[in-house]
Amino acid sequence: MYHHVKKLMYTVNVGEPDPKFGNMLLEQFGGANGELAAAMQYSVQGLNCDDPARKDLLMDIGTEELSHLEIIGTLARMHLKPMKKNREAAEADPLIAICGGGGVDLRNSQGNAWTADYLKITGDLGVDLRSNIAAEARAKIVYERLINFTQDQGSIDALQFLMTREITHMKAFQAALDSLVTDPFAVGNIPPSADVVNLYFNDSTGEGESGEDYTGPWNTGDGIKIVEAPAFQALRQSAAGS
Repeated sequence: MYHHVKKLMYTVNVGEPDPKFGNMLLEQFGGANGELAAAMQYSVQGLNCDDPARKDLLMDIGTEELSHLEIIGTLARMHLKPMKKNREAAEADPLIAICGGGGVDLRNSQGNAWTADYLKITGDLGVDLRSNIAAEARAKIVYERLINFTQDQGSIDALQFLMTREITHMKAFQAALDSLVTDPFAVGNIPPSADVVNLYFNDSTGEGESGEDYTGPWNTGDGIKIVEAPAFQALRQSAAGS
């Protein structure tokens, strides 16, 4: 059950409207990493979740994302308002000005319509939680970039709030994932093939100006074996036999 309260989760104030910036803000309204996508992704995952505790988590955060959608929509609307009457402002995005009357729409900053293809829903709780952590990280970066493109302090404050909540949600999803008490790489029910799971293929090779090969935790230790340039193995074997 949803109930709309006529008060924003974070009060938005805009000094000088900037229609071009308002267009940028639409990326977080109807874009791939925006608040509508997050709200739908977590809520649908929650509907599919058989674990009552983690279902509650998904529904809590999914519902909060709808509140974030209201914030970013209000902020964008404030910046887009001059498009309703001002020709120069309308030129910032004719689609919004002519078809939308200077209001927000379920489109991204390029005018592309929102689509359910943005959503990552598998029905596997561990996989979905990992997708959610990545989604929050992408949204955080988008908010950070938006902050860098405005001088309006009220807008910055609202975006800072939204950006910070992305980190809060990342922590919650990570804690939920950790609480599943499974191997971090145990995805699904079928185990991986033991003969290849610990092989690291060195598929990008070179020397000097072409680029060096590097080693690190990703290809050393923990039983990992490096396989050098597997694409050339057949050639080496052929040369050795000749």
